[in-house]
Amino acid sequence: MNQKKTIRDLLEYRGTETPDAVFGIYADEKITCARMWQRVNQIANGLAVMGAGPGDRIALMLANHPDHIFTVFAIASIGAVWVPINIHLKGAGLNYILEESAPLGLIIDAKFWEQQQAGIDDLGIKKIVVRQDGDAQTPKGRIDFQQLIRSSTRLPETRPTQTELRCISFTSGTTGPPKGVFLTEQMLFACARGAAAASDVQPGDVYLLWEPIYHNSGIQMCILALMEPVRLIIISRFSASRFWDQVRKHAVTKLHYLGGIVDILLKQPPGDHDRDHHIQIAFGAGCRQENWCEFEGRFGVRIHEAYGLTEASGFTTLNRTGKVGSVGKPLPDFEVKVVDPGGAALPAGQMGEILTREKISGLITKGYHKNPGATAGAIRDGWLHTGDLGFLDPDGDLFYVGRTKDCIRRRGENISAWEVERVLNMHPEIIESAVIGVESEVGEQDVKVFLNTKPGSSPKPLEIIQWCETRMPYYQIPRYIDFVESFEKTPTQRIRKKELSTDLNGCWDLEKTGYKVDRS
Repeated sequence: MNQKKTIRDLLEYRGTETPDAVFGIYADEKITCARMWQRVNQIANGLAVMGAGPGDRIALMLANHPDHIFTVFAIASIGAVWVPINIHLKGAGLNYILEESAPLGLIIDAKFWEQQQAGIDDLGIKKIVVRQDGDAQTPKGRIDFQQLIRSSTRLPETRPTQTELRCISFTSGTTGPPKGVFLTEQMLFACARGAAAASDVQPGDVYLLWEPIYHNSGIQMCILALMEPVRLIIISRFSASRFWDQVRKHAVTKLHYLGGIVDILLKQPPGDHDRDHHIQIAFGAGCRQENWCEFEGRFGVRIHEAYGLTEASGFTTLNRTGKVGSVGKPLPDFEVKVVDPGGAALPAGQMGEILTREKISGLITKGYHKNPGATAGAIRDGWLHTGDLGFLDPDGDLFYVGRTKDCIRRRGENISAWEVERVLNMHPEIIESAVIGVESEVGEQDVKVFLNTKPGSSPKPLEIIQWCETRMPYYQIPRYIDFVESFEKTPTQRIRKKELSTDLNGCWDLEKTGYKVDRS
């Protein structure tokens, strides 16, 4: 593994020592290391001309394309701080992150700018760069992304270090708004090393980059491709119908999965060509125990299940033995224990909260942006309290059970019940709402919402869904709706969510209507 210390160092090494090596392929066009290095330097110098420098925050709201990767690398090259923005955010959720992070600049694809301009204009962001496809005109008063890439190709003069803050990643809140996790460049490198270990990386490996680059799961693959002589096949998004054709066309050797990817691929009709591919290992998190052996048997691919979280550099444990259902043992840089509510370590077989601790300083986050209370609650005596439930077996292998937090995991996305409820409660006919996760036949959980509406009102469920579409990302849209007359509450007037039924009989089900939620 390449031991260069920073992204800037790696870019210089790959651009000068392996210039003709192919970093990735996008839309059938090869991206050499030399071309990547040149474009990253141009963007980095363009950012500097724009006034950005070490420590400045730059928010990116970009789809999956090479310019997104180049811009993240450029931000790192000048020692600035990357604020990734989920492209499906809108309205209050988007504005909250931009207000909290207070970036010097925002770089945004034109289609997202057109959708969100009204809200963003009120936030006072000093520099807004709009990236157009084709020859479209840049909106008046905004910077054209093409101006950045017309800058010098010289290497930036800044000398970033691994210990600097490099990213503020806003993860879904649980009982409150999203929290901005501080990530150093050292932590981003650790994410990539975790992916390398989980995939048993080998020279010449080919990875399909379907993961959103604004997620740690996406950028870790980009950094891995800087560190190792491997190739990325960059696509805009995962498509089950096109997946195997893409895999065969590019001779993909390793598959990263999250959420329901394994489930979705298994739901495709079996065929004679199910094993006609080069994939050796599928690595990731969220493979359900009942599908593990079926996937391995049908496609001839080994499952490497892992466990981790953003606050601990992405990967904490890894299952290399194939023990079905386990997320394996801690990676060398971490310790793991399972504790009872009082913090005492539990013996094998007993379920409790999963805690992790770094063996190498700097791999656990220093905290949450502007949230010392959450930082103090999460990191105690050197241990990160994950809020996740699990148990260790007699061999020391960890089994993940679920979440203690009011958070839902849906097809690889963390969903804050608080965020969904906040939007629903803005509906003129809804008095109060409560959101829970229920078991899904595809990928972890689905969202069920209980609604208490105003007397005399009778909003139609589909109309509520359509109202939500303009106010929350598609993956937060509830699947199930149940109307209630009142909620059972605690003495402090919190809804007793444990009393809410996960039974789906009689619920309104979006899937049964045939309506397709807008995923733009």
